[in-house]
Amino acid sequence: MSDNEKKPLWPVGSLVVLTGLNLLDYLDRQLLAAVLTPIKEELKLSDESLGTIQSAFMWGYFLTSPIFGYLGDRVPRRWLVGAGVFVWSLGTLMSGHVSALGALIFFRVLVGFGEASFGTISPGWIADLFPTARRNNAISVFYLAIPVGSALGYILGSWIAAHHGWRAAFLWAGYPGLLLAFVLLLLREPARGAAEAPAGPAAAVPGKKPGWGAYVALLKFREYRLVIAGYVAQTFAMGGFALWAPTFLHRVHHMTNADAGDFFGKALVISGLVATLAGGFVATAWQKRTGRGYAGMLALSSLLTAPAAYVAFSAPDALVSKIALTASMFCIFLSTGPVNTLILETVPVTVRATAMAGSIFAIHMFGDLWSPRLVGLLSDRWNDLQRATVTVLPVALVVSAVFWCWLVLVTKPKGARVEAGQG
Repeated sequence: MSDNEKKPLWPVGSLVVLTGLNLLDYLDRQLLAAVLTPIKEELKLSDESLGTIQSAFMWGYFLTSPIFGYLGDRVPRRWLVGAGVFVWSLGTLMSGHVSALGALIFFRVLVGFGEASFGTISPGWIADLFPTARRNNAISVFYLAIPVGSALGYILGSWIAAHHGWRAAFLWAGYPGLLLAFVLLLLREPARGAAEAPAGPAAAVPGKKPGWGAYVALLKFREYRLVIAGYVAQTFAMGGFALWAPTFLHRVHHMTNADAGDFFGKALVISGLVATLAGGFVATAWQKRTGRGYAGMLALSSLLTAPAAYVAFSAPDALVSKIALTASMFCIFLSTGPVNTLILETVPVTVRATAMAGSIFAIHMFGDLWSPRLVGLLSDRWNDLQRATVTVLPVALVVSAVFWCWLVLVTKPKGARVEAGQG
């Protein structure tokens, strides 16, 4: 087989590898939520302390993402991403050996540090593999790892904790990543801008390397600002939702910890898988017709999720609550592919890693860094987890809807999108 015949398989093969690693990323990330109850009992922690553990991961994640964004637009990406996979896997593994809150916080920070490298750089790598017409679909496939990996974290974490203890869950998740980090060394890294039109060597010729000032320069792109503002509010809600939903089912609706994790994981993987693909592919078709498909999908997602989340956390009936939780997850995952595509496409190609890093920093600094701890703090104060969740999470989703509806209004339609990112 000639090199020309092999070439079309290269982007697909790289996408498969990166998506598999992204799945492991989100599996590691959600293990904590699956084992909150046994950790609380063994280490004798308050709900506020449990929320702090998740916030510690976010500190490691968002504080280092600007560093990797800077490096990701300047140096070869393969080694940065591989090192990130290795470090987060080591942090996960060591989380299974702790006996005190401080040590667990330290290793969750380490997990966040490793995931920052992978999460910041990989989307831009994929954007350089696929042209604009196919990019959103490819990115949607990459982010299928969010519901699938997260669901595996809940399902496997709760099952392993029930049969072998919560420490074993971290051990089983950590070891594979240490080995899989080296798979990245087999990938061919595309040139930055290689998939942009006009195609050919000119698109891949590197220009002046962006510096730290590129983070400030991102603020001049109006569409980018609105995407991130809505994403911050959505992530605030998702952070509290992801950590506390299984425990909510356990406490409020009296499901066992294992059953709650199993239900939440299965609902997440089914609804998230279908919604991520549907949202991504429908948004691509919508975008081709109107030029506003990506923004429209974000607005639709947030407008549907807010009322579903309110019902999920306020309904007294367990069945109604579970149905609404599933609907909430479906609606929120409709935006997964389009939001990340817009982050990459509302800025110049030379600062894609910087744009992704800016997004990661913003959504965690102002989003889910605070929501898990806030829900835990209110739950302790009111002695009522249900009241805490319904007070915080649906309101954040309404704020997200406001920004993303605004984005639809300012997004220029097809045929008038030159300089559309600037305001």
